[in-house]
Amino acid sequence: MPPTLTLILSALLYAVIHSLTATLTAKARARQWLGPFAERWYRLTYNIFAGVSFLPIMWLMATLPDQTLYSIPLPWAIFTGVGQLIGILVIILGIWQADALDFIGLRQIFSPPSPHNRPELVISGLYQWVRHPLYTGGLLFIWLTPIMTRNSLTLAIILSMYLVVGAHFEERRLRHEFGEAYATYQKQVSILLPRFRKKE
Repeated sequence: MPPTLTLILSALLYAVIHSLTATLTAKARARQWLGPFAERWYRLTYNIFAGVSFLPIMWLMATLPDQTLYSIPLPWAIFTGVGQLIGILVIILGIWQADALDFIGLRQIFSPPSPHNRPELVISGLYQWVRHPLYTGGLLFIWLTPIMTRNSLTLAIILSMYLVVGAHFEERRLRHEFGEAYATYQKQVSILLPRFRKKE
């Protein structure tokens, strides 16, 4: 099998599995099968699985034949490096502002969601500019790499598609969880790219 096709199929398989396990249907099925155990451990297990299952793709990136498409020379590479650093900081800050313990899945272990203990909709900080700053930061990091190879371009395209599609799946989940409050938020803040305009 050609290296590019191998990488495409592997990345698509990862994206499909990762997306399906994040759906409301998958979570409901886990609650049906596992009861309270699923409420406590689903998020942490999901994150661990997402990280571990991405390792084979990183292995393919390191071992498959590749070809450099372009390399940004100094000093311009410094600017792309700064852009990637900004992307990483956006991701870290976004996780922090959204409650890092909840995002990782540790808070649910000790305080599982209930009608009396529901997460709050975060609309401040980075979330007042875009609804999904983690995805925005991810796209910055992916596309501002100073060295682009055939394999990294392939993975960048697939991951970008995955992030955009994943954002819309996340929208459905958040609309289901927060109802009209999230619908109002959707009208006020863009999904991935900030709208710079004067407040009325």
